[in-house]
Amino acid sequence: MSSPKKKKLTLISLILMIFTSVFGFTNITRAFYLMGYASILWYVLAAVTFFLPFAFMLSEYGAAFKDRKGGIYSWMAESFNPKFAFIGTFMWYASYIIWMVNVGSGIWIPLSNAIFGVDKTQQWTPFGLSGVQTLGILAIFWIILITFVSSRGLDSIKKVTSIGGTAVALINVVLFLGGLTILLLNGHMAQPLSPGAFFKSPNADYSTMIQVFGFLVFAIFAYGGLEVVGGLVDETENAEKTFPRGVAISAIVIAIGYAVGIFMMGAFTNWNFAFTQFSDAEVTLGNVAYIAMNNMGYQLGHALNISEAASVTMGVWVSRYMGLSMFLALTGAFFTLIFSPLKQLIEGTPKEVWPEFLTKTKNDLPVNAMKVQAAIVIAIVALVSFGGSGAKYFFQVLVSMTNVSMTIPYMFLAIAFIGFKKKKEIEKPFEIYKTQTMANIAVTVVTFVVGFANVFTIVQPAMQGDIAGTLYSILGPVIFGIIAVVMYSRYERKYILSSKTVQR
Repeated sequence: MSSPKKKKLTLISLILMIFTSVFGFTNITRAFYLMGYASILWYVLAAVTFFLPFAFMLSEYGAAFKDRKGGIYSWMAESFNPKFAFIGTFMWYASYIIWMVNVGSGIWIPLSNAIFGVDKTQQWTPFGLSGVQTLGILAIFWIILITFVSSRGLDSIKKVTSIGGTAVALINVVLFLGGLTILLLNGHMAQPLSPGAFFKSPNADYSTMIQVFGFLVFAIFAYGGLEVVGGLVDETENAEKTFPRGVAISAIVIAIGYAVGIFMMGAFTNWNFAFTQFSDAEVTLGNVAYIAMNNMGYQLGHALNISEAASVTMGVWVSRYMGLSMFLALTGAFFTLIFSPLKQLIEGTPKEVWPEFLTKTKNDLPVNAMKVQAAIVIAIVALVSFGGSGAKYFFQVLVSMTNVSMTIPYMFLAIAFIGFKKKKEIEKPFEIYKTQTMANIAVTVVTFVVGFANVFTIVQPAMQGDIAGTLYSILGPVIFGIIAVVMYSRYERKYILSSKTVQR
């Protein structure tokens, strides 16, 4: 009896998978907070100069290496060289370390919103600790708990937390429908529209060209998650035609989704009121989404002509819904990301690179490596949260660290694509870039845009006198880059060079 044929992805299902992997609700609220309507231009620019050409590169990689188990390491090792691939893959993994630092500290904001309807984390000051230090300690306990539970192979919690993913997806519907309802009832935008509004930020922190260029990395990061695209090629029906079409349509739909979402924020958000007067909490990149949605519920109440008290209550419940869904979604993501990137790094790269202690597995998980990972995350959390700063600065640093560390590996993947196209021995089932010149132009554009955005994000704080902010932004990638070079150089000396000597 023949086994049932595996169902392939259609164009629509492919677009939906790419959309759910890439599109992020908080990217809309953060963009509006930082740049107002002016962020739309940069999100569209990032889609054209980064998302589309890079997604096509990943789709070619994915088609050619669909049977390889090493993930992005295999792609770069066979296209360029193993050392370059290891450094790029190690920095890709490092970005998840920084993600854990960011989310471990920030996950308490959605929990606070779920319980109280507002962000009260800055008021959590037990034993004379500041709010930021309290979040740091909570993050440390959180990392220990998730590592302990995950290392025992208890992945059933992920099934519960997947509910959060659906709830977060519905938040986008709430934003669009709520914003449209308020606009129709009020008959005007809360944030005034003018031609200049689409080029100039209402935020004084983004008034110079250098600061605006620094925003570009936010726009690029909004299209993060593309790594999943490459792995879908062999699962797509009629991939040669369907895949490039699906990627192109997804890029357009996501770019339009972000543009419409940011525009719709202006229907119920007067920038000065929402971010300077509306909330008791200091507005940070960690809580801005909850403050914005609380304000939406409040403004909807006013548009419906219900009482002030009822409007406040409506805002609190919208914030509670968002807080609960985000808490569940982030918890689910944590349970996956605490082991998945680490497992791919250790299993995908040469085993000899790693100390034997780190390669030992239990319940099919690298438990020793997970413990070391936890210690590293805890050390970074302690460094940043006890470094002496207010909540606003704390979350600016965390978000900048995450954005920089997660986008640098994209440059490695793009550069390796030149070697991928040159090597005729690599079988390429389908090609979007038909010539080497087309590929070189795409690589140049992507590498320049990502590199340019990161340089500005890194140097911007220093140019304003904040040397610590610049050091924090670059600390993760530099340290992990050095560790990767040292580890691979040791592997080369011990195994590759010694094996060549024996052969002689």
